[in-house]
Amino acid sequence: MPLQNKKILLGVTGGISAYKSVYLLRLLRRAGADVKVVMTEAATEFVTPLTFESLAESPVHVRMFEGQGKSKSQGGTTVSPIEHIDLAKWPDLVVIAPATANTIAKLVQGRADDLLTTIVSACESTVLLAPAMNDVMWQNAANQDNLRALSDRGYRVVPPETGDLACGYEATGRMAEPETIFDVVRGQFESPFAKLRVLVSAGGTEEDIDPVRVVSNRSSGRMGFAMAEAARDMGADVTVVAANASVPAPAGVRIINVRTSAQMALALKEAFVDTDVLVMAAAVSDFRPVAPLEQKKKSEEKWTLELERTEDILAGLGAIKGNRMIIGFALETENLESNAMEKLRRKKCDLIVVNDPRTEGAAFSYPTNVVAIYNAKGLLYESDAPESKREIARRILSLASREGAFSKITVS
Repeated sequence: MPLQNKKILLGVTGGISAYKSVYLLRLLRRAGADVKVVMTEAATEFVTPLTFESLAESPVHVRMFEGQGKSKSQGGTTVSPIEHIDLAKWPDLVVIAPATANTIAKLVQGRADDLLTTIVSACESTVLLAPAMNDVMWQNAANQDNLRALSDRGYRVVPPETGDLACGYEATGRMAEPETIFDVVRGQFESPFAKLRVLVSAGGTEEDIDPVRVVSNRSSGRMGFAMAEAARDMGADVTVVAANASVPAPAGVRIINVRTSAQMALALKEAFVDTDVLVMAAAVSDFRPVAPLEQKKKSEEKWTLELERTEDILAGLGAIKGNRMIIGFALETENLESNAMEKLRRKKCDLIVVNDPRTEGAAFSYPTNVVAIYNAKGLLYESDAPESKREIARRILSLASREGAFSKITVS
């Protein structure tokens, strides 16, 4: 079984999605996991502890000090007077589903005012959150800041989905389906990316012409963010160096915001030291003005702008790659295969993903792309039609896991 003997602590907080966690528990148990359930008191207003207890075949933990000052036997399980510490030391993984905005806020603050938050504050295992809430609460700036803070601390997030909410309309905020959460849980243990440190660049850089104008490109950041989401869902510890993007950054990953190619180069070099896999999906400006103006340029009929090459970030990192894996991206308008293979060799990539932006469904800002993927031996995959960038990202990582270079990565 995929999760045989894995110890998973399932935290259930107070939301209508608590009923879904019953199905998640069943999936985990069927896969061979040993599951203990901790419910907040609010959660018991939606689903009774007996429901979870029957499926988990062990007592459900709700309140602090249930041991009443001494150890005792309860349904074959020993309940300790320091139950929260025993439970904190027990799991291989903590899953909180649903995770309410209130619980997320308490975790950020380090509050320990109920059994679940007390356990998490004393636990060293990875924590996986499946948020569920009203769409306005989900988009609330404080909630998004809290999720970013937890991501920076190593928490994993399975983002909510779009669908019918309890408030009577369709929007983003409903907890991910149990099957989706289960797949992410399984990925924490089974995926070849589990525990690997993945560094992703995304978005398009800007180079100043004057205080108003910039040299840039039309990258939306979608492909880089899709790569980050796919790696996150496969159990990797993901850091994204993000330049200008027109779509929201994914939850559950660390974000380093930059603007210029020089800033991106510096951020990537610093993060590369502790990286196992680099995904270079950003559209980095190849040129920048030689002498940016300190004042806004006044209108003229003609204006000649002198440009110089920016640093080749990927080539520089490729030169010091060691046993790391590098996945590069190339945007070409002619000789796609020869240009891609030349770039792969010159920049020491293990995989290169190439596309032509003039292809229908593959241009900037599209949610789809049409790609060809190469390794050192040649073509591995080619799109027959536009595919979602999320599906392409999963395919790239699946191909990456089969590469010989992948097996050389040592997780520290």
